[in-house]
Amino acid sequence: MKTVPVIASVSRTLHRRSLGVLELLEVRLPQIMLGWFAVVAIASILRVAISPVAGAAVSGAMLLPYLLLIGAPLASLLLALRWFENAEAMPQPQLRLAIYGRWRNVTAAEAARHPLFGTSGIMVSLLVGMLMNVPFRAAEYLMTMPALATNAPAWLSVLHFWMTFDVVLISSLYVICFAAAFRRAPVFPRLLVLVWLLDIAMQLVIAQGAVAADLPASVAGPLHDLLEKNVTKVLISMGLWLPYLILSTRVNVTYRRRIPA
Repeated sequence: MKTVPVIASVSRTLHRRSLGVLELLEVRLPQIMLGWFAVVAIASILRVAISPVAGAAVSGAMLLPYLLLIGAPLASLLLALRWFENAEAMPQPQLRLAIYGRWRNVTAAEAARHPLFGTSGIMVSLLVGMLMNVPFRAAEYLMTMPALATNAPAWLSVLHFWMTFDVVLISSLYVICFAAAFRRAPVFPRLLVLVWLLDIAMQLVIAQGAVAADLPASVAGPLHDLLEKNVTKVLISMGLWLPYLILSTRVNVTYRRRIPA
């Protein structure tokens, strides 16, 4: 039977590729951050330029959402990388939430010697996914929300506030999760679950705010569809990655310092 050697060969190939992506993140992260700044800055300028602001002069209030959109994730990533700089020396949480399976606790040194210790393999896909969440959410925001003029109707001001708050907060939290995973912080798995739940909660809060703002029917319908899609995407992510975070030997060795008993 040639099935086993083929599977082993594919597994080795995928692992080598994951190491390449991980090395790219480690070496090129500053350039990636600079590229993010440039791309979103240009996109924000274009968004302001094409928004129907009825000839209103560009003001600080109009530009503030875009400055937050660009700067908040960058600042959060830089701060989080410093917070988790010595993450592997951080103590394990006293209360275990992932209790499924039979595991044996080991020291940090023993965990580091384990062949599955680290963020390669499938874990790289999760790292990239968290990082890519930021440009995806930013693009969604830029496509759906126009620049806000001072004479905008009240319902648009309310909607603009909540959508801006959502994209800035959630994008910042996802890059903090990325930094925690990247630095192998023990708190990472539960932190990601918390951000998933906050992401869903934010979509529900925006929906309630939209109801209170009495949006026009032409806006309320597409907004409802957008929020529903956002919740669905988070639920799909949880369905795909939560079992991995609980059951994966790599995750347990790297973040929980325990090996199969």
